[in-house]
Parts: sequence; C-alpha cells; structure tokens
Amino acid sequence: MGVRDAASHAYRGRRTPRNEAMYAQAGTAYVYFTYGMHYCMNVVCAREGVPEAVLLRALEPVAGIPTMRQLRARPGIADREIASGPARLCQAMAIDKALNGEDLARSRTLWIAEPRPDIAENPLNPKGLRPRVVRAPRIGVDYAGDWAHKPLRYLYHAHPHVSVAVPKRRKPK
Repeated sequence: MGVRDAASHAYRGRRTPRNEAMYAQAGTAYVYFTYGMHYCMNVVCAREGVPEAVLLRALEPVAGIPTMRQLRARPGIADREIASGPARLCQAMAIDKALNGEDLARSRTLWIAEPRPDIAENPLNPKGLRPRVVRAPRIGVDYAGDWAHKPLRYLYHAHPHVSVAVPKRRKPK
C-alpha cells in the first residue's frame, strides 16, 4: 500500500535516494538508517516501480547465536532478546546500508530461506502444527493518523521472539 499508506517511506509517491530500493523488484532488501543510530530492513513485496515493502521486526535465532551475541555487544543477552526488534535484528545479523538493494533470492550475502528440517521444530508447538498468525496494528507509526491503527502487522501469536506482544482483547462488560 506504499503510496497510499501514510506510514510508508513512499507515501504519496515520495522517491528519494534513501527509499529507492523500495521501487525495485519483489525480494529486494530495503535497508535504511533511522533515529541517527539504527538500521532497519524491509523486504520489497511488489513489482518493480511499485513501492511496497514489509518491515522485518524480529526473528528467532536458530544458528550462529554466539556471533549474534557478539554483534549485539551483549554476551549474556537472552536468546529471546537477540533479534526481537527491527534494530536488534539488523545488529544481530550485521545488516547495514551496504546491504540495501540486495536481491534476497540470489544473494550469497543476505537471503531469506525455508527453515532446515532439523531446526524447524518450534518448542511452542511440539505437535508440528503451524503457529497461528495474527494481525495487529503496527508499532511506532502514531504519526500516520488512521493508518497507524490498520492491522498491517503480521506475527506468530504468543511467540517469545516477537518484539512487542499483541495486547489481549478485553472482554465486553
């Protein structure tokens, strides 16, 4: 929803050197620097010329955990906190501006892959069922008016590596 979404870097067709990767083909990494201190990574999801991307907010570390701890400069950090948040994820994976525009389907440096069968078991889901995906409003986009409340955040329900849990629904009185 890039050009329509008030929280998008491409809102109203904005096209700058910073967000140029958003206009690339689906499967391209859009990495940007924010707040003068953090990198965040999005995955472009639309055809070339259509600026639509999804922010990666968290991941569950399954390999390379000692290296991730070292990259985070937090040797005693709990596994749950290694990459639970978009900036933490980039720090733990050594993702920075040099990877902006990387083709995630062909790159030998940065890619998204299916989990290996030997590490695909989720301890929260011992029967091998797929975790339940839920939708929720996005985080940190209050400036975007009505767009801040749209359920455009997708995550595994109650997964411990999610950066910010979905608030529980209140029961009607």
